[in-house]
Amino acid sequence: MMSTNGDRNPPHAAGDLGRRVAAGRVRLGLSREEVAARAGSTPGYIAYVEEGLPVPGIEFLVRLANALETTVQELTGYTADLAPGAARAGYGARMEEIGEAECWELLDGHGVGRVAVEGPDGMAVFPVNYQVVDGEIVFMTAADSSLARASVSGAEVAFEEDHLDEAFSQGWSVLFVGPVHTVSDEAGVRRARSAVHSAPWAGDGRDTVVTLAPRRVTGRRITVPGAPGTPPGEGGGTTAG
Repeated sequence: MMSTNGDRNPPHAAGDLGRRVAAGRVRLGLSREEVAARAGSTPGYIAYVEEGLPVPGIEFLVRLANALETTVQELTGYTADLAPGAARAGYGARMEEIGEAECWELLDGHGVGRVAVEGPDGMAVFPVNYQVVDGEIVFMTAADSSLARASVSGAEVAFEEDHLDEAFSQGWSVLFVGPVHTVSDEAGVRRARSAVHSAPWAGDGRDTVVTLAPRRVTGRRITVPGAPGTPPGEGGGTTAG
């Protein structure tokens, strides 16, 4: 059972390793006590790793990476500039469909995904920060962006979010397709902005609020026997073509 300690939203970490540890812990919904138990450490040392400038040995890094269900390379930033998905396929991998309700759960309220939209030079795909508000996906974008222009006419776009577990060659992907609209009334704009978890990573000047009302929600998951989250002796659901 996950604890309810207040350290699920950690303070600003001092180093790159600390930021990655804190982000990985929050992603898994774990407290420092739970990470410490998994890694054979203490909550105090996990706090020091997140907030200080430690130089842990490789043995501890391996245990910590396993506790956070990642790799030492990812934890230390070695793969930060590499395209994801370079690991080999897992043995006995299976693919299964994800139901609509779980697709929404996997979005986890906010994050960074990808939007595919028709632009002046044809189809374009670009990363966006998003927020889920009352069954719609909210984006903050620039007034002259392709997404903003598409929202004026209520054009249809595709929004995708995914997660890859490089250590075990498994992961999931969800797709939301539907029309986008610009929020123009002041009350709606204030409501959307107040719900936004953080400012767009791309910087200032993105003040146009655009919402996606999905008409189609689908998802797929790749699982590997013996990997975290997979029942023993199973590789997931039915095979998809």
